[in-house]
Amino acid sequence: MRICSLPRLHLFALIVLLAWTGPSAAQILPRVESRYFVSSDGVRLHYLEAGPQGAHILLFVPGWTMPAWIWAPQIAAFSRDYHVVAFDPRGQGDSDVPDTGYTPGRRGQDIADLITHLEPVPVVVVGWSLGVLDTLAYVHTNGDTLIAGLVLVDNSVGEEPPPMPVPPPAHPRPVPSHEVAMRRFVQGMFHRPQNPTYLDRLTEATLHTPEFASRALLSYPVPRTYWREAIYSTSKPVLYVVRPSFEAQAQNLQARRPNTETALFADAGHALFVDDAARFNALLGSFIRRRVWP
Repeated sequence: MRICSLPRLHLFALIVLLAWTGPSAAQILPRVESRYFVSSDGVRLHYLEAGPQGAHILLFVPGWTMPAWIWAPQIAAFSRDYHVVAFDPRGQGDSDVPDTGYTPGRRGQDIADLITHLEPVPVVVVGWSLGVLDTLAYVHTNGDTLIAGLVLVDNSVGEEPPPMPVPPPAHPRPVPSHEVAMRRFVQGMFHRPQNPTYLDRLTEATLHTPEFASRALLSYPVPRTYWREAIYSTSKPVLYVVRPSFEAQAQNLQARRPNTETALFADAGHALFVDDAARFNALLGSFIRRRVWP
């Protein structure tokens, strides 16, 4: 049973229209609903929903501190043919901010709770950045019975080689405030120019996640093998989309794991599905039509 159903065209519509270029933006904007459910540990969590009920479900899971509406280009593109759900993980977007639960096990269970709340199943889960780890945590604990396919975007999957550590700066600078750090982080996610209002709104959304929670989400207490075990535990089709920093992992995963496709975005920022939405959407659509739901 759904907890809440409210029209959702205010901020989300603004973000889509700001992010989208071309005169047809208003014509392709789908009807998006704002909904809530309660997790198995009693936290009220939010998601956006668009597209025909009863159609195959695409579930989008955003990255660290990001809101569901960052998937706006994908909601607009895929809700004509699919039932699209974009999730606000706990402490992010319009979801509640509990004191606890910022661990891979709990975040993976939140995805499990949402999937069992939806119908029909199985679903394709598209996870980006931290959403990759949360999705793999779900698979690690819950298996793949309710999964039709996985799309993992620009994060490590525990394959070799490990990510290169970031070297400390040669000349340490004063630690910026949390707000300044988040603004720099948001601006650094893109290689292509973005509307300043869009960047401001996105930064504002990231600040919904309190600093203590954002730090906990950067310190998942599991070894790299945890993620590798998860992705190799399922035979469902996987699309692994990365930038050059994870290219070697992608090559190894494709060579060692059957039913895997990879794609390299060499000229896009971390939010590559926004930076190069046209290519990403074409890639995702082709993968779904060929490998998941022919």
